[in-house]
Amino acid sequence: MTGDSTLRGAVIGAGHLGTFHCRVYSELPGVELRYVVDADLARAEKTAARYGGEPLADPERILGEVDVASIVTPTTTHHEIARSFIAAGVSVLVEKPITTTVEQADDLIALARSHGVKLQVGHIERFNPAFRAVRPQLETPLFIECHRLAPYTFRSTDVSVVLDLMIHDLDLILDITGGSVESIDAAGAAVLSRGTDIANARLTFRGDDGRPPCVANVTASRISFNPMRRLRVFQADSYVSMDFLAKQASVFHKNPDFDAAKSDPARLAKMAGQPGELALGQMIEAHKIDTEKTDALGDEIAAFLDAVRDDTPPPVTGEDGRRALALAIDIENAVSGFLRAHNS
Repeated sequence: MTGDSTLRGAVIGAGHLGTFHCRVYSELPGVELRYVVDADLARAEKTAARYGGEPLADPERILGEVDVASIVTPTTTHHEIARSFIAAGVSVLVEKPITTTVEQADDLIALARSHGVKLQVGHIERFNPAFRAVRPQLETPLFIECHRLAPYTFRSTDVSVVLDLMIHDLDLILDITGGSVESIDAAGAAVLSRGTDIANARLTFRGDDGRPPCVANVTASRISFNPMRRLRVFQADSYVSMDFLAKQASVFHKNPDFDAAKSDPARLAKMAGQPGELALGQMIEAHKIDTEKTDALGDEIAAFLDAVRDDTPPPVTGEDGRRALALAIDIENAVSGFLRAHNS
């Protein structure tokens, strides 16, 4: 497909997130939003009236009529819908998690490969300006800490908080560490839904390909009054902090001019008498990283369309989505074991 071709696009699912996909398709050059599909036809009509495209209730009616499609439906429907489009030769962007089971993910990956189409998974935090700004510096992680907290939204209740929220950070952690999980220790609780609403996992990663071993502590909650989306990475020579809500990042390095073993005792004594923040500022240099306040979803969809036009691998592949899903399922199983042990 040439770079000058206008892609025919569709968004399957016109719910909260689906409407944002429709907006992006309507704004990006080189793609035309042809169809907005939702089982609730009235919802599809409302979204199409705002962003364009023909509203429909049945996705099967447009197979072969589009080049690309975003699958923004409940997770339990991802496999069936994505499979139909891939089999019809349509490249798809499937929102996270890719599917409900690893076997389903494997099926989509193999099918996309055999039909020569692109399969991208919607792990949007890969496109967050804070993560993109510091990603090149995350080479030797030793300890990672993540907090992803959100109020209860009544959306995505078909999956647990691990598959709903934590999976964002799991994808980032796998990207940073390269994978190879050695052990999982997890806990959680169901509060408002039938699934787990708050969970914590401690993950130990083996050192592979010259990387050191790493431990990640990950917390996700959808019953928090105050939203938070932060990730911190500690390395031998630096500490990197990302705030995904504010789209800000900072990097902290040891001051090269400070060496406690070689410092004058009088200087150390003076520093010890200073307020902690002032003393620390003489030992550690803090750098706020400039980040562009870009539209992460817009960048994500644009990257997907570029991969289709240029016949290049998408930035978040089906295999990436499968790895995040597999780890999330392992964590869910560990949480279930924790709950059984404490309820027996």
